[in-house]
Amino acid sequence: MTYRVGSMFAGIGGTCLGFKQAGAEIVWANEMDKNACITYRENFGDSYLLEGDITKVDKSTIPQLDILIAGFPCQAFSIAGYRKGFEDDRGNVFYQILEVIKAQKEKPKAIMLENVKNLVSHDKGNTFKVIEEALTFHGYHIKKAVLNSMEYGNVPQNRERIYIVGFLDEKEAEAFEFPNRIPLTNTLNNVVDRYNKLDGKYYYNETSQYYEMLRESMTKTDTTYQLRRIYVRENKNNVCPTLTANMGTGGHNVPLVLDFQNNIRKLTPKECLMLQGFPENYTIPENMANSHVYKQAGNSVTVPVIKRIASNIIKVLDGKTIAEEEKVTV
Repeated sequence: MTYRVGSMFAGIGGTCLGFKQAGAEIVWANEMDKNACITYRENFGDSYLLEGDITKVDKSTIPQLDILIAGFPCQAFSIAGYRKGFEDDRGNVFYQILEVIKAQKEKPKAIMLENVKNLVSHDKGNTFKVIEEALTFHGYHIKKAVLNSMEYGNVPQNRERIYIVGFLDEKEAEAFEFPNRIPLTNTLNNVVDRYNKLDGKYYYNETSQYYEMLRESMTKTDTTYQLRRIYVRENKNNVCPTLTANMGTGGHNVPLVLDFQNNIRKLTPKECLMLQGFPENYTIPENMANSHVYKQAGNSVTVPVIKRIASNIIKVLDGKTIAEEEKVTV
């Protein structure tokens, strides 16, 4: 059976792509950022994406779904934010997920939500408690796990996110397991081009304010660095730090690399997408500004992690057993 999936806060389609790769069919998606919608349509077509504010969408027009997925906005729960949670309007969009569920003639058999790791600890656990109780009230049996992209997606990015999976059927929920850890064999140098000279806009040179400090500190060609105002931080795990939505603005904490010709540069938008597990043939719209693509990559999800979770959800819905090597105790 092919399961019908609806995607809220779809962004550029990372979650959609993961479910599509797992064999599901995306029948409806919603995103309000106009530039993200342009990128989404470039790669998925224009047949089902609804552009606009989800709070203004008539939920009764959404087709019947088997699975509802949502990487709902995380700013209200982020460590970097103001920790307002549900007092922040961005936090309140979680309730739009419940509105979509309630509007369905038959509730989706399964749901998958993604957010920042800090969602669990926010407001001493009260924020997550509200979310869990709300989903339980609507009939879902919930499991959650914090998974790191470099441990569960075979992508060289240190990115921890919480994934919440729920099933209406309690036995299906009991049967579901999050995927197991897998070895990181996909190294940074499989993604980062350290051989070729790229557009000059990506490079730091003698006119750059922190060039001398960078030049002194950056010595390795198998890892990333970050400028932290008064020092340069080397990533000891030889992976990229968590990609953020503000990478296109430059400044501090942006991942930097040293190429094989001893040049210092920031990552390209394409490299950022690949560090999120998007395939090489994923298309960046021709006239899309780099700043928008950096934001889209930073706001996205790690596709291979989503695919592995989606595969296990589909196996459970199909009544199949998840193999021991595909499980992890969390």
